[in-house]
Amino acid sequence: MAAVLLFAFPIAMVLAAATDLASMTIPNRLVLALALVFPAFALAAGWPLPSVGVHLAAGLAMLCITFGCFAAGWMGGGDAKLLAAAALWLGPTPTLLTFLVWTSVLGGVLTLAFVLARTCLAPTTGVASLDRLLRADTGIPYGVAIAGGGLLSVPALLATLPA
Repeated sequence: MAAVLLFAFPIAMVLAAATDLASMTIPNRLVLALALVFPAFALAAGWPLPSVGVHLAAGLAMLCITFGCFAAGWMGGGDAKLLAAAALWLGPTPTLLTFLVWTSVLGGVLTLAFVLARTCLAPTTGVASLDRLLRADTGIPYGVAIAGGGLLSVPALLATLPA
């Protein structure tokens, strides 16, 4: 059962990336579903309650940090909530740090790609979502980088499953 519930994490990451690319939003219901599946996954995997608790604390701490970043205008609200939900799943572990590093690296590459694309291409494709992404005044769909970091973290989550 835990293995089935684990699929919620990569599925949510892919959906978050897709919706962020399409609309520059990450739906609250997607992040909420990801957060709500975590306790069921952890208990199905046989994690002791204190371990579940520290994962909850990691998610809450990340939410506080990213909410501050959102309030400062440094990131979008969906990105902040998605990072917190991922931290909930990854917990205060080296995997969380690896996830954050990969997310940062992928975010840098994504930003450079968008800057280059916006320099070379005019937002006149006729496809509304693509034209919006090509406009210079549009932000970066950072959910794509978060999703990439999350997907790279899936093997570590698989390692938490009972043998």
